[in-house]
Amino acid sequence: MPIVTIQVTREGTLSGFESLTATEKAALIKGASQLLLDVLNKPLEATFVVIDEIDPGNWGWGGLPVLEYRRKLAIEHRQPHEEPER
Repeated sequence: MPIVTIQVTREGTLSGFESLTATEKAALIKGASQLLLDVLNKPLEATFVVIDEIDPGNWGWGGLPVLEYRRKLAIEHRQPHEEPER
């Protein structure tokens, strides 16, 4: 009996949504279950899929809380890049 846990950030993929939609969750469950059927021959009825939505404030990247890290990246990408001297 496989148990698949899918972790996603609770940010939503569509404008105005703060989490995944029911349609997106259903597609993840169907896709993960189908993958285990195709690769490991595990029947759909025996596969459990858990979707764990993580608040953006509860994870980090690059040694910083993720929202702070994203702000840092945005600032870095806005600055003009200097060409190396020849």
